[in-house]
Order: sequence, then structure tokens, then C-alpha cells
Amino acid sequence: MKYPVLDALAERAGLYRVDETTIDAFLAPAAGECPHALLFFYGAAPRPESSDVAAVLPEILRAFEGRLRGAIVAPEAEAALKGRFQVFVAPSLCVTRGSEPVAVLPKILDWTEYLERIEAALDPQAPILSAPKGPKVEFTFSRGA
Repeated sequence: MKYPVLDALAERAGLYRVDETTIDAFLAPAAGECPHALLFFYGAAPRPESSDVAAVLPEILRAFEGRLRGAIVAPEAEAALKGRFQVFVAPSLCVTRGSEPVAVLPKILDWTEYLERIEAALDPQAPILSAPKGPKVEFTFSRGA
């Protein structure tokens, strides 16, 4: 499937496209690069908000220039990477510190909310998001005697 919005975004903003084979290399900062990255999960089946997030992404990266690197997650790789980065809704932006997720911003948000939540995620003390520890509800069945 073609994604003209992502093609235009990658060209206009100079963003990398990452997939399951290139994500770790991108997330490992080169000497002098900031450790934080912003991953854009557009959605393999894009929603109306997907284009809105694509439009605001370059502005977010400008607001945090030098403190945040950006990349587009290839839509065909999203299924393989969503769980690792705690992304459950598309579109979403995921802030990472190194290879670990520290914040997920689903759908489109108000500008001030983006600024506040990303600023909090850039704090060196921001906790790493952890994967759910098994089911929240467990169903058991028993047969009556």
C-alpha cells in the first residue's frame, strides 16, 4: 500500500523510515546526538487523525530541536513494533529514551498537551513504560458436579 502523506512528510521534514530491522540502529544515538527519539505510528489503516498528526510532527520536532530525533515507523512494520513501544492506538507518537518507550501520545492532541507531555518525557527521571504483566482479568470455568 502506498502512503503519500508519509512520503511527503519524510521528504519535507527529513525523517527516517524505520522498520523492525532498522529501528535499533536509529534508536542508538550517535556520538553527540540526543538520546530521545519520537516515533510516528501512522497506522496501517490510516484514520483522519493520521494526517493531522503528520502535519504537526515537524512543528513538534522544531519545538524540541536538538533534544528529540524523529522517525516514521513503516506502516508494514507497525504490527511487529507496536507491542514493544506500548502503542495501542493509531496514530500515535512514542517518545523513547534510547530503545525504551517513556511516553505514548495517541491520536491528535492540543499543542500545549504535546509540549507538556513531551517535556515530561524528556526528563531523565521519566519512568520507562513497562509492558502489561499478564491479563487484567482472568476468566476461569468450572463444570458443575
